[in-house]
Amino acid sequence: MNKITILWVDDEIDLLKPHILFLEGKNYEVITCKSGQEALEELVDTRVDIVFLDENMPGISGLETLNEIKIIDSSIPVVMITKSEEEFIMEEAIGSKIADYLIKPVNPNQILLSLKKNLDHSRLVSEKTTANYQQEFRKIAMDLSMVNTIDEWTELYKKLIYWELQLEEIEDGSMFEILESQKVEANIQFGKFVDNNYTDWFNSHDGPVMSHTLFKEWILPK
Repeated sequence: MNKITILWVDDEIDLLKPHILFLEGKNYEVITCKSGQEALEELVDTRVDIVFLDENMPGISGLETLNEIKIIDSSIPVVMITKSEEEFIMEEAIGSKIADYLIKPVNPNQILLSLKKNLDHSRLVSEKTTANYQQEFRKIAMDLSMVNTIDEWTELYKKLIYWELQLEEIEDGSMFEILESQKVEANIQFGKFVDNNYTDWFNSHDGPVMSHTLFKEWILPK
């Protein structure tokens, strides 16, 4: 299993050496930066699992750095660490989607608890989502061979989009590739469905809303 990589950003990072040694002793890899700008440059080249970010730094502030981190990679959990308990800072940080909020001085056990809470939660969500899609994959595959109405195709499409959003959230590349192949198969089958029914739809009032009936059936009544 790969080490979990932490990026710790604090202009007084040298004073945190005992905390860093504690985490390294727990088998975490810790990368340190002394400014927001340095951290942003590091994130361009390095993939990290979580960021500990000091709120009060010279130059780019912690909140400004947080916003830039989310632009680089919105999925990275960021733990804001600050000396201030002012409500507006907390509200602004939470509004920027921080993963956790710690007040200085922090102790090693607080840091460890925050790591486990955020990273283990992400892992458990990822594993459950993957397992659930694996089960749903078989059902969708069966549905593909049986759907025979527009309403059934609509429901199937909703399922595919739901799982696309779920798998994008956890960034599981292998599962996402399987979903993409299932979407391709669905497109092929839907194309055949349209070919087989288009003439009947065009000549009857029982088919779905089509371009030549859109105005009459949806717009005009409004």
